Amino acid sequence: MIRLGVLISGSGRTLQNFIDLIRDGKLDAEIAVVISSLSKVKGVDLAKSAGLPIEIVRKRDYRDIDAFSDRILGTLEAHAVDLVCLAGWTCLWRLPRRWFGRVMNIHPALLPKYGGKGFYGHHVHEAVLAARDAESGCTVHFANNEYDAGPIILQRRCPVRPTDTPDALAARVFEQELLAYPEAVRLFAAGRLRLDGDRVTILPRGR
Repeated sequence: MIRLGVLISGSGRTLQNFIDLIRDGKLDAEIAVVISSLSKVKGVDLAKSAGLPIEIVRKRDYRDIDAFSDRILGTLEAHAVDLVCLAGWTCLWRLPRRWFGRVMNIHPALLPKYGGKGFYGHHVHEAVLAARDAESGCTVHFANNEYDAGPIILQRRCPVRPTDTPDALAARVFEQELLAYPEAVRLFAAGRLRLDGDRVTILPRGR
């Protein structure tokens, strides 16, 4: 059973999805630890209610990004985490090479479009609507040390409707996120993701 470290900065909706899937036997994993970059967000209460180990690691409490990153990595390693899932985590932290290919992120757009610093939450959906794109969706990728720049694992798409508001589009994209992220975790757990530089190959079953 794969051990997950889930990093949050907000409501914990993606964390709740993982909790529900694990409870229902649809995701063969356990959440070893939840790390939040903020102490007073709904995701912290959610983790506590679910009985999950929770650590608050706030960037402002550390002298620099190296100390902040070391605390995060130390917490993950202390809990023997196999895979890190960034779930609405908004802080950049420095990954050492040994963790490349073991940290996933999900982004509410079809990367490389609408990615990078400043593109999060409704900013993404507003940009999609302003560009009059016909479709949007979500991207699961391996994280590196740049915002939304790591190798893409998989994407799921959804239509953009003429009457969409940012809220309406966000809801439709999130429906795809609920499917895409667990699927990427399953592929990792099954050993079906091969990372070669900036490219991810999904291996056939049984390899």
